[in-house]
Amino acid sequence: MRTPILKIVEKKNVAIEISNQSNFPVNENMLGGVVGYAISFLEAHPESDVNILLVNEDEMEDLNSRWLNKSGPTDVISFPMDELAPGYGIPKPEKGILGDIVLCPSVANDQAKSAGHSLSKELQILTIHAMLHLVGYDHAEPVDEKEMFALQSKILCEFRSGSVWD
Repeated sequence: MRTPILKIVEKKNVAIEISNQSNFPVNENMLGGVVGYAISFLEAHPESDVNILLVNEDEMEDLNSRWLNKSGPTDVISFPMDELAPGYGIPKPEKGILGDIVLCPSVANDQAKSAGHSLSKELQILTIHAMLHLVGYDHAEPVDEKEMFALQSKILCEFRSGSVWD
C-alpha cells in the first residue's frame, strides 16, 4: 500500500491541498492545474481554497452511502463549503473555501478504459465536474444538466488545449 501523499499545490494564490490515500499513482500537479484553471475560468476569487482527497473504492463506497444514501463506490463526490458562486461579472467575488473534492482513481480508471481515454483525462473531467458543483451547478433537472455538462466540456477543452498533460 502506498503511503498517503499530502501535497500543497499553489496555483496563483489558490491553496489546493491534495491527499492521495489510494493505491493509484496520480499526477497531483495536473489536478492542481485543473483546479486553478477552473477557478480562473469561473472567475471565482483567486484566493479560494480547494481540498482534493483521493481514496480507494471501500472508502468511496462508505462516503457514497453515508452522504448520498447510494450504494457502491462512485467516481467523485464534492462537498461545497462556503457556498461561493461563480464570479461572472462580479467586480470582487467572495473569498473563501470552495470545498472538498473526493476522487476514486480506481473507479475513474475503469471509466477511462470504457470511454477509450486516459486516466489523466478522466480525472480532469471529474475534477472539473466537482468544481462546478462546488460553485453551485447541479444536474438534477434536464435544463441544468445540459448547462452544466456544456460548461464542463468547454472548460475541459480549453484546459486541454493549453495543457501538457495527456
